[in-house]
Amino acid sequence: MSQIEILTDSTAYLPAAYCEQHQVNVAPLSVIFDGTSYREGLDMTVPEFYERIQTGSLPTTSQPNIGGVVDFLETLPAGTDVIAVSLSSGISGTYQALHTANMMVDQVTVHPVDSRISCMPQAFLVMEAVKMRDAGHSAEAIVRRLEELKGKIRAYFVVDDLEHLQRGGRLSVTQALVGSLLKIKPVLHFVDGKIVPFEKIRTFKRAVRKIEEMMSESIEGDGKGYVIGVIHSEDPAKAEAEIASLKEAYPAARFEMSVFGPVIGTHLGPGSLGITWYCED
Repeated sequence: MSQIEILTDSTAYLPAAYCEQHQVNVAPLSVIFDGTSYREGLDMTVPEFYERIQTGSLPTTSQPNIGGVVDFLETLPAGTDVIAVSLSSGISGTYQALHTANMMVDQVTVHPVDSRISCMPQAFLVMEAVKMRDAGHSAEAIVRRLEELKGKIRAYFVVDDLEHLQRGGRLSVTQALVGSLLKIKPVLHFVDGKIVPFEKIRTFKRAVRKIEEMMSESIEGDGKGYVIGVIHSEDPAKAEAEIASLKEAYPAARFEMSVFGPVIGTHLGPGSLGITWYCED
């Protein structure tokens, strides 16, 4: 059986210790402030990013450097299979860049997997790929499983300020204006790989409660067999409080906490909260 490598991009926001322990390779995306590019996780930390957007202009974002991806692929032994899990092709060109890199290198085979989402749900796919690789499954079997699993992961998020989605091109000016005037806190999700409103709600607490109600409709009993993730915008106290609340309802579930890092935080802004879940079985 050929060697299998796992590659993802930095918007999965996997802890560096996990990636080192499980041999997960990460292609960094970048945020660009005033013409200077910063690779997330390498040149700029999450706290530094949120501090900067509070006091300065909103950055733009860019996909991984394709030359860096090709350089990595060229270091791999001939015959290697690379499972490459990217953030949604609906909001980034990263998935297409992986296809391009695959055509530029002959000795390895890249298997691009479009997560159709980002952040912790993307990380769930990476962790499943790691588990299957370590259990000896083939690259083809891993890809089939990831394609199946990504349809089962549910994820919703709430933003505190619509300005970032509007300025980042993820929400029309009209939608942002109306939402701000009415103090709307929309519940958002991904459809066909793009961020769209799920439901418009007047307060942040009610929006989170709506997500919790949807969880209760899909998670049976005490949550045994489920993984529940909470994602925050450099506000761990808010995420910890939400996890504590959810643990009361689902004491047997496994809980994870993550962050909206610089690239995704550019579009969501401070104060955002995401909740995601799926059944491991």
